[in-house]
Amino acid sequence: MLVMIGASASGKTEIAKILIKKYGFSKLVTYTTREMRAGEVNGVDYHFISLEEFERKKKKREFLETAQYNDTFYGSPKKGADENKVIIVDPKGANSIFRKKIPKTVFIYLETDQLIRRVRMLNRGDKLEDVEARFVKDKKHFRKSRFTHLDHVVNTSSHTLDELAENIYNLYKNDIKNQD
Repeated sequence: MLVMIGASASGKTEIAKILIKKYGFSKLVTYTTREMRAGEVNGVDYHFISLEEFERKKKKREFLETAQYNDTFYGSPKKGADENKVIIVDPKGANSIFRKKIPKTVFIYLETDQLIRRVRMLNRGDKLEDVEARFVKDKKHFRKSRFTHLDHVVNTSSHTLDELAENIYNLYKNDIKNQD
């Protein structure tokens, strides 16, 4: 499994899409208690479930890790967490997955120049005050010292998304081969 971690606008989601499209990965679809947004598909973007169902799954230990943002819960399923799956998590989630010692898992941290992140966020329509608030939160939340384990740190500032996806794919395949 490929675990990708990075601050807002580090390229995680776009790189994951390329890995899925070009390199045969599939997304480990996570669970959430939030409402489905326009254009989202249940079972593709997330598994949308009630808070009660989420609590039942958590009690049955069906999640690798869980997180809460505001009043919304998210959980990564144990089932399906295997080779050639890609998942994007926060530092707490990455540490939780690492502690479970999932075989054939590679942890990659994406770091990006703050100016490039700002441009990416503004280009996708984020409000300037939201961008600034994210920088404050991300600076604390995504410090490398918060991680129990990282296999690779990849700087996404000066390469195309396709180049980054190819690089990450090669790092992943090499690491998986060495884990055999």
